[in-house]
Amino acid sequence: MEMEIKTKATQARGALQQGIYAVINPFVRLLIRMGVTPNIVTTIGMLGNLAAAAVLIAAGIKAQNGGGADFGLVTLAGALIIGFSLFDMLDGQVARLGGMASTFGAMYDSVLDRYCELFTLGGLAFYLIGCGDMTGAVITFFALVGSIMVSYVRARAEGLDIECKIGFMQRPERVVVTSAAALAAGVTGLCTEPQSAFDPNIILVVAMGIIAVFANLTAFARISHCRRELCKKK
Repeated sequence: MEMEIKTKATQARGALQQGIYAVINPFVRLLIRMGVTPNIVTTIGMLGNLAAAAVLIAAGIKAQNGGGADFGLVTLAGALIIGFSLFDMLDGQVARLGGMASTFGAMYDSVLDRYCELFTLGGLAFYLIGCGDMTGAVITFFALVGSIMVSYVRARAEGLDIECKIGFMQRPERVVVTSAAALAAGVTGLCTEPQSAFDPNIILVVAMGIIAVFANLTAFARISHCRRELCKKK
């Protein structure tokens, strides 16, 4: 039963990925004709996520200085995260369709993915600190720890010649949860009356809690998977 659920989830994810590729491939071919390399696309994606972090930091500084939460900036940050994270799919397609795949490119992409998560979740933690939400900032820290460890365990496993792609909260899911939460919190904040008792930042905190729990569970599930695989090789 568990295997059947995993298979269906993998098939659904693959179908969604192929649908996205069908949409972005014309743009990918345009980039290839323009001479844009996969590493350039990867770098642009990282710079966009850095910009999103800068926007969140600016919102945090404004809140810390008594200006209140600027939900317009939070909305902008969410849009930047989801927009530039699409470059994470573009670079792979540019490499495949353009015949430019390389070992260094794969390593470069993986490293910059980690930078993107450090920037965006770090910026989000700073923003929550600026708003006086230390609990939310700590939860975001654990989300960041889980995000990095999911990727680290996989990299370490592959160094031991073990395929390790199991788990629910992988990078695409984390990007979707983070960007959707930022957009939802920002739009809700813009639409909420100033005197309202509801704090839209709770949307961000709940999203970070989801990532913190499931990313760390994914990391430990991968550790357990590696243990079983290594025991088989003895």
